[in-house]
Amino acid sequence: QVQLRESGGGLVQAGGSLRLSCTASLRTFRTNAMGWFRQAPGKEREFVAGIRWSVSYTTYADSVKGRFTISRDNAENTLYLQMNSLKPEDTAVYYCAAQGPYGGTYSSWGQGTQVTVSS
Repeated sequence: QVQLRESGGGLVQAGGSLRLSCTASLRTFRTNAMGWFRQAPGKEREFVAGIRWSVSYTTYADSVKGRFTISRDNAENTLYLQMNSLKPEDTAVYYCAAQGPYGGTYSSWGQGTQVTVSS
């Protein structure tokens, strides 16, 4: 079972930027796609952005389009989320997740990293 570990969260003022990273523990890690999700207090977990691992394809939630950029480093088994123009409503615990090698549901999850945006 692959382990995913996020890093890069923190406290930032509105309008600022953060970059999240997520590294998979297995060198033989294989996935069809990875994504970022977030969960704010009292709210359900929501999809933020996704990326295919072997082809050039990304997708974003409407709320982050134009502000967030998802990317990957296949050689390092690392996923990134560049977050610019942050808003207080972006405050949440951010999770990375991975599908299996043939797609399907996101079956592997990280422990989450807190992002807090102050107004």
